[in-house]
Amino acid sequence: MNLEKSKKRIAKKVKMGFQGYPSIQITYSGANTSMPTEVSLEFVAEEGVAPQTEKFTTKGDVREDEVVQSAIVKMIERSGVQTVTLGN
Repeated sequence: MNLEKSKKRIAKKVKMGFQGYPSIQITYSGANTSMPTEVSLEFVAEEGVAPQTEKFTTKGDVREDEVVQSAIVKMIERSGVQTVTLGN
């Protein structure tokens, strides 16, 4: 999937706000805030349930990695996620 298309699809889901469960929280992190090298996805199936976590790491900016962004979109689609949020 195209990088820009993946980023737009993720942004669109984030803009929708809370739509219920299941949900995914996407958190970008790294050595500095200008170039995150890791992304963490926390999947919550329903309220009160412990989240399942998946992490991806790259050598460069993970937000600009087409493979990682496409994987995030596929995880959102396949898991039937209603809510997507961005963490700090």
